Amino acid sequence: MHISKSFCTFVRKIVDKRIIKIVLLLSCVGFIVPARAQYVGSGSSAFNFLSLPVSARMTALGGTNVSMRDGDISMAMANPALLGQRTHMVLNLNFAYLMQGTMFGSAIYGHNFKENNYFMVGVHYLDYGKMKYADENGNLTGGSFGARDIAIHATYARQLGPHFTVGVTLKPVLSFYESYNSFALGADIGGHFQMADSTLQVGLSLNNIGWQLKNFYSLEGGRGNEILPLNLQLGINYKFKHAPIRLGLTLHDLQWWSMQQPIAMGVGDLIFSHTIFSLEVVPRSERFYIALSYNHRRRVEMNLADQRSLAGFSLGAGVRISKLHVDFAVTQLTKSNFTFQVGLSLDIASLMNK
Repeated sequence: MHISKSFCTFVRKIVDKRIIKIVLLLSCVGFIVPARAQYVGSGSSAFNFLSLPVSARMTALGGTNVSMRDGDISMAMANPALLGQRTHMVLNLNFAYLMQGTMFGSAIYGHNFKENNYFMVGVHYLDYGKMKYADENGNLTGGSFGARDIAIHATYARQLGPHFTVGVTLKPVLSFYESYNSFALGADIGGHFQMADSTLQVGLSLNNIGWQLKNFYSLEGGRGNEILPLNLQLGINYKFKHAPIRLGLTLHDLQWWSMQQPIAMGVGDLIFSHTIFSLEVVPRSERFYIALSYNHRRRVEMNLADQRSLAGFSLGAGVRISKLHVDFAVTQLTKSNFTFQVGLSLDIASLMNK
């Protein structure tokens, strides 16, 4: 009887019932939303800019990563459970130039209010630049207009004992195209497990649960609202004890195995289109890293048949200079050119305690 009571007390200490209720509720929403899409609009997704890498580190790791918990606050944009003690009072800024005036980036800040309770706010945006007005025949009519997408993240994570963390993100998503605008409400839920020595880490997240609340236009018989680009991801990474090498595997879009592609794909390509492989060189001091990754889906979609291409591969590096961490990455997000992304991360807490 005494053992049973002790066990129950232990469980109550490491598990917050409120967090369990939130996770279960959002999990139910995650199952309801895809079913709802069958009855609303065409079932396709909107706000696909949410699939862009939010940071240079994320780009270097192949575009997304849901298992890396090492103090990089930008990782929590993919899995809210990746917040931790080391993300307290960290400011992270990222910028990338895509092509022809199109750019995207993010601004993220973390703050821990209580022990084992982590919070983060962030903004992720895509700016298409200025575009000129033209008629249906392509004739310029004078003047220009702008277009942009914005997602605001509010994230809470809770440590459940020494090995487990859970988290949830609520995110309003907005688009402004000339005089048209749209609004959606989305959410991410995630969990993370790591060994005591952090050699093995496993992450699971369900991203972009939600749908448009206001569409750009109205359709006969309904508003034509669409869901967000739902993405179920599972990630594993392993750091060798006696070598400065970390290997990673991320499985993405697991809720949609067929993954409608713009080109015909064989069975092998279809299977590997759900995988991202990464390799990092990280010394024990963590003062710098070098990362190389391969995203097979990007390879299939961006490869050029008539010439050699590095589509699908990403390369990045980062260095810590005092309290400032600088990241740089390069990858191919379009068939015409490479995308370069730079990130800056400042540890404000350490700076103030100096």
